[in-house]
Parts: sequence; structure tokens; C-alpha cells
Amino acid sequence: MEQVFNPYLPLTEYVPDGEPHVFDGRIYIYGSHDKSKGKAYCEEDYVTWSAPVDNPKDWRYEGVIYRKNQDPSNPDGAMQLWAPDVTKGPDGRYYLYYCFSFYPEIGVAVSDSPAGPFEYYGHVKYPDNLYGGKTLNDHMPFDPAVLTDDDGRVYLYWGFAPACEKEMELPKLSDDEIAKLPPTIQKMMNVLKNVKFEINSQVAELEPDMITMKEEPRPLIPSGKTSEGTGFEGHAFFEASSIRKINGKYYFVYSSHKSHELCYAISDKPDRDFKYGGTIISNGNIGLDGNEKPTYTLSNNHGGIAKLSDGYYIFYHRCTDGNEFSRQGCADKIQIEADGSIKQIAMTSCGLNGGALVGSGTYPAGIACHITSATTMAHIDFNDPIMAKQTRMTQEQNVTFITSVEDGTVLGYKYFDFDNKTLELLVEVRGKFGGVIEATGDLENKELYGKASINVNTNSWQLVSIPVDISGKEKALYLSFTGNGSLDVKSIGFK
Repeated sequence: MEQVFNPYLPLTEYVPDGEPHVFDGRIYIYGSHDKSKGKAYCEEDYVTWSAPVDNPKDWRYEGVIYRKNQDPSNPDGAMQLWAPDVTKGPDGRYYLYYCFSFYPEIGVAVSDSPAGPFEYYGHVKYPDNLYGGKTLNDHMPFDPAVLTDDDGRVYLYWGFAPACEKEMELPKLSDDEIAKLPPTIQKMMNVLKNVKFEINSQVAELEPDMITMKEEPRPLIPSGKTSEGTGFEGHAFFEASSIRKINGKYYFVYSSHKSHELCYAISDKPDRDFKYGGTIISNGNIGLDGNEKPTYTLSNNHGGIAKLSDGYYIFYHRCTDGNEFSRQGCADKIQIEADGSIKQIAMTSCGLNGGALVGSGTYPAGIACHITSATTMAHIDFNDPIMAKQTRMTQEQNVTFITSVEDGTVLGYKYFDFDNKTLELLVEVRGKFGGVIEATGDLENKELYGKASINVNTNSWQLVSIPVDISGKEKALYLSFTGNGSLDVKSIGFK
């Protein structure tokens, strides 16, 4: 039976910052491109995947759509392509907006097809002889988002505004240190000496040429440093601009300074008067029903909204490998209420499946939407070595699995439909561990499915059997580990 789960692309693919767009009956994912065990953000060239809007279980790889070295500002490919966005212009062509690392420039590429490939078109610019010779350097172009409105007018959005939990500065290097870097990085670091972070998100309308600004950029929503008395307090703008028009209203989705959550602001206009709406999703479920403990290792977040045949979904990403450099795209269904509001939703394993997963067969362990251990942190700090050692999904030679499963680890999956009573749960493991695995339907252990003592001591994968009694619809599954040692978990299965 054809199904799809989170992450919705193959577990060996890492496309974070996903901007979903529907063109001609297919949904396309445009994002940055990480790799397994990455050492930096977005180390790969842009790729895209697409699926029929009425069957998001059938993803197709469209290939590389834009290479890092196609832009003349990055001929040696030394800078990384960060989060992009795509729109269909008034001329019927498709325009890709992107930025490199912290380089203060927004690039534009163009294609006749939403599947690419895209060709370099130019850099967003001011009109000649206007605005006193200012450049985009004055506004720290970052994470561009773009909207072609129903009337054909085009708006560009961007911004980077560290504050509060995400207070930070641009890297500072001496002239001697800069001289040792690749030429392109030297250029970037020298430019950054004169750039300061903008304190709000930005918006500007573009000319029909899709590259020239009609106006000087204007603030859109406040950052943590400018949010007092605005209604955005505690959830002000940090990065990850995304824009959609839904039912006549404009939804600006962004990452707040908490970094792990995607929030939204709403307006009747595309470029002003946005009011704070709320949190849509956190990649640790922080804030959901008052929850304060992360249910997954927290990391940065970026995504957007798309309408599929069965309703609206929020696309977002979560981390793997104990770092922020190997992120994977996920999606979960949202409900847009009659008044335009969106309630915060939970991360699930079933995602785009259109309902719960079938409670039979075998599933990769990496579709867990809940991964916690005794060392799971309630804030983001990947400089802390413990973050790299927490229970996490990883990959070795195209095999994905959850590693560092130890005493106190909980792996959670939501949701399954058990049409027939399930009597055996199979967990594929390796490592050295002695103790107990409990299978429950909740975190409070009120609904015990079953448990088993295990004693594993092998570097080869083997199946551990847990006798269970599970039946019913929309059932969660939590596996709790108690004992000594450490395991890798490759799959779970039902009989």
C-alpha cells in the first residue's frame, strides 16, 4: 500500500527550508540542500522534488535545478546557497530568489519550467540614480520570499534580526585570518565589515522585470528589539520569511527568535499592517497545549504553507545527526479557521499521508516524531557537546537509523490504524544493551501495549520481539527504554 510519512522525502535526502508551491497540478519543494553528517549549512546545490497535488505520496526527484557556481559572485562555489523561494512571474516564467551565506546580495535565476533547471538572471537592485546610491547591504538581504499577487504585482521579502534567544553577531576575523580563506569568502568577509544586522523584516515591491525594486525597502514586522507594545512580544521576527495569499488574506510565516517555532502574521495587504497571529508549529512541540519540554531535539526552523487536495499543510524541518547541518523536511496538516486563525499543531509521523499509517508491516525508525533522552535540552545550543551525543537519527552508507538509544530514551510515532489486533511488535536493533522496552499509547504509561526484557550484544542488526495487544484507530506508539548500554534502532514492525 502506497504511503508517505515524515520526513516526506527519502530518509537519505536532506532538503530543509522547504518552500512548497503548487504549479500546474503538482507541488514543488524548493529548499536549501544539506547532507548527512554535514559540517556547514546548505553545502549542496539546489534540487527540487515534486508530487501530484492529489497524491503527495508519489514524490519525483527533478534533479539539480541550480548550482552554487552559476552566480558570478560565487565562481568557486565557496559560499553556500541558503534558503530560496520561487514564484511564477507575470510573464509566465519561474523566478528563483536566493542568497549566499551571509553575503549581502539576493540573486535571481529564471526557468521556463517549475522543475528547472534555472539560469542566472541577475541580482536584486535599486533603480539607477535613486536612493542616494544605497545597496541592499544596508538591509542585510537574507532568506528571500516572493509573492506574485493576483493583480500581477510582485513583492520581495527578507530579513535577519537576531535578538533575545538568538542574539548573535556576524563572525569577526582579522585581516590575516581573512587572507587565508578562499577568494570568494575573502570578498564576503570584507563586505561584511560594513554591514549591520537589520532590526526588522523587510519588504519591497519589484518592477515587472522581477529584479529592480520600485521603492526603498520598508519594515514589515518587528524583531525582538522592536517588538514592545506591538503584539509580537515573545514571538518576534528572527528569519525564514515566507508569504502566501489565502482566502483574500496575506499570511507571513517566519521563524521567531525562539528559532524552533514557525509563527504567522496576517494582513489584508501584502506589504503592511500585519498583526501577530500565533505559532503554527514548533519542531520540539514547545508551546503546544502549554508544553514546555521538547519532544524532539530543538533546532532552527523554516517553511511555508501549501494547499493540497485535502486541505492546507505547513512544511517545516527538523534536525538529525546532533547538529543543524543535516536537516530534513516534514509537513503536517493545519486548519485555517473561518476567522483566518491557525491553531498550533503537533509534529506527527504520518504527515502528508492523509491519515494514520497502516498498523502492519515495517517502518524505518527514523520516522519518529518524538525522540527524547535524559539529556534532551530545553533550548538550542549546538556548541554544547551534549547536543551531538543525544539520541538522534543518523545515516551510514545509505542506511538510516536512530542511535544512542539508552536508559531514559523514548521514541514516539503518531499515528497508526490497527484494523486487526496486533500481537507482536518487532524492533530491529544492534549494540549492547540489557534492560526493558515498554510499548505504550501515551507518555503517561496509562495505556500499556506490552513490554519485554532484552539482552542485546551484537554489531549486526537483529529483531527484538515484544508481545503487545494493540487495536483501534489513530493510535500513538511510544517505546521507552530502561537499562544499561546503548542501542541503534533501524526499524519497527507489526505482526
